[in-house]
Amino acid sequence: MAINNPYPDTYISFVLASASPARLKLLRMVGLEPIVCKSDFDEDQIQIEDAAKLVTTLAKCKAETVAPQFSNALVLGCDSVLTVNDRIYGKPESPQIAIARWRGMRGKMGKIYTGHALLDLEQQRQVIRCGITKVYFADISDRTIEAYVATGEPLKCAGSFALEGKGGMFIEKIEGCHSNVIGLSLPLLYQMLETLGYNITNFWR
Repeated sequence: MAINNPYPDTYISFVLASASPARLKLLRMVGLEPIVCKSDFDEDQIQIEDAAKLVTTLAKCKAETVAPQFSNALVLGCDSVLTVNDRIYGKPESPQIAIARWRGMRGKMGKIYTGHALLDLEQQRQVIRCGITKVYFADISDRTIEAYVATGEPLKCAGSFALEGKGGMFIEKIEGCHSNVIGLSLPLLYQMLETLGYNITNFWR
């Protein structure tokens, strides 16, 4: 599969192993224009009860699934889950499940775990990290929960909410990295690139 390198001033391409519009928007916001290559990795085959271990394993598996399509590339895989009272939540499978989750987490604090796996295919190196951000949910009514779920937004997101969307109105505060809640910690990505010896400015468009 021939891929055009969008970074003519560098010898390596930056690949996002995800079809997430939110992650793509975050990267574009900071001057990156990645090659988007959706990973079809079956997440259900990974059963791990530790949230940090789960998301880093899934992020690595997603990146590794995409990697064989490239030679010289940095491949980024990500995965996010929410925990409330140490219970792990991914994307809700139905509106009914999303409603039940919101009823259980309103007025409480949860944690967003986002795993990041950055594979350097030329150097045969990798950096794996997990970002953790605390999220405090407003104590919203049943009517508001049902109306929010009816928009369809919660069904597309780990934790049943989108901080950058309508769900942002129901988050009273966060402690930690803002972009980590959206699905990709930009400060963490910067650190990972530095660890591999890359300057982020070389990838600016």
